Amino acid sequence: MVTCVNCSQPVVNMHTSIMEELFLCLAERGYQGRVISVKHLPELKEDIEKFQTQSLFDKEFYQECLAWFDFRIPDSLPEAKSIIIVAVPRPQSQAIFTWNGKRKAFILPPTYAGYDETTKQIQDFLAKILSKRGYSVAPTALPLKLLAVRGGLGEYGRNNICYVSGMGSFLQLVGAYSDMPCQEDSWQEMQMMQRCEHCQACRLNCPTGAISSDRFLLHAERCIVFHGERKGTIPFPAWIDPSWHNCLYGCLRCQKVCPEDRNFLQWFGEKKEFSQEETALLLEGASYDQLSAATLRKLEHLSLAENLDSIPRNLGVFLGKHANA
Repeated sequence: MVTCVNCSQPVVNMHTSIMEELFLCLAERGYQGRVISVKHLPELKEDIEKFQTQSLFDKEFYQECLAWFDFRIPDSLPEAKSIIIVAVPRPQSQAIFTWNGKRKAFILPPTYAGYDETTKQIQDFLAKILSKRGYSVAPTALPLKLLAVRGGLGEYGRNNICYVSGMGSFLQLVGAYSDMPCQEDSWQEMQMMQRCEHCQACRLNCPTGAISSDRFLLHAERCIVFHGERKGTIPFPAWIDPSWHNCLYGCLRCQKVCPEDRNFLQWFGEKKEFSQEETALLLEGASYDQLSAATLRKLEHLSLAENLDSIPRNLGVFLGKHANA
């Protein structure tokens, strides 16, 4: 008898395979996962390179967001045989700022707050499960959305976001290499959700034209997400109307109108509030040593501490200061 490392309850018997045990332990936490053979790494690389050679990726977008992918088996686990991809349900977060005596709440989409912490927690969780069977894990530097869709865990929406059954797109993907054998391979072609075939809600609600009808791949260089995540020294393009912004970072316009996400729109997790004085300092581009320990803790809870340079630009759009400066 084997017990789940999370709840210490019996979940498998002596005949249960390691993959079955893994999936049971993930399900007990509300997660979903797939195991993919490392033999598919060349295909993943080919998929990305195909889009690049066809000039479907904007050059700046590719260099800033995709060039870090590494499709080689890591030196830390040269005997890797499989890649584990896990989908974790994640809520939205809120940052509440006081400005001119008024409290204003701004949304951070799922995956922004606690992204690195969630990744580490899942990788540690996988390591704990697999170590009981003598296996190890190592981090990946792979395109996780593509891996999840190709691995049969999720499907693309028309907006190129990954959707997982029962989670919509309110989720975070975490990947890990393992020397555990891949006993069942669920590799498949890239596919869009069947529901999207006759639905144009996300495309019609995207003000920038990032979601088009002439191709499946997103025009990522026109997506608000890309511009909001760039360094603070890079202003928003003049063609972006300030009224199009709806999140402090990222964008939820396509997800808010998606039928697959309707059950998650009121789901919020982390909430942190900033006083008028704290807001003023952040708008002025205060550095770490100019902020109090309490302010930094709140920023860290929202995973904003590493984005101090871009807060004046992003927050200024909503508060009327430094907009498109």
